[in-house]
Amino acid sequence: MTHKTMKRHFGFLVIGALCTLPGAFGQNHAVDFKPGAPFSDGYVAGNTLYVAGQQGPDAPGKFGDISQQTTKAIAAIQKVVEKAGFQMSDITSVTVYITDLNDVPKMNDVYKKLMPDPKPARATVQVAGLIGGAKIEISAIAVKRQARQ
Repeated sequence: MTHKTMKRHFGFLVIGALCTLPGAFGQNHAVDFKPGAPFSDGYVAGNTLYVAGQQGPDAPGKFGDISQQTTKAIAAIQKVVEKAGFQMSDITSVTVYITDLNDVPKMNDVYKKLMPDPKPARATVQVAGLIGGAKIEISAIAVKRQARQ
């Protein structure tokens, strides 16, 4: 092997090693996982956070109206986002699961007030039902910005 070929192979090795460093230092981790639970509230993979669907109960099995549930679901998302070291403005995508499309205008009123601008991409899907009798569940994906200003 020539010196030039060795330098090129070494360069590829260095680049490959640098690309794998984030995973080697444990950037991938669960957020608020409770042993025995079937899921984590969030999962960080590199600079991306996946927030599991969050609902807004007042107490186990006790839900308020759609405005209250939306407020509490977004507050639950904010808790996961901040615990993971992200900001609400890092959210890039949201999926809203709602049982009654007639509730969308009231949900939108709350959503517009609580989600920072610019609003993330969003899908809103009507579902037949949600666990515990909730009217709404919201999941999110956040990507951490490289430089904060």
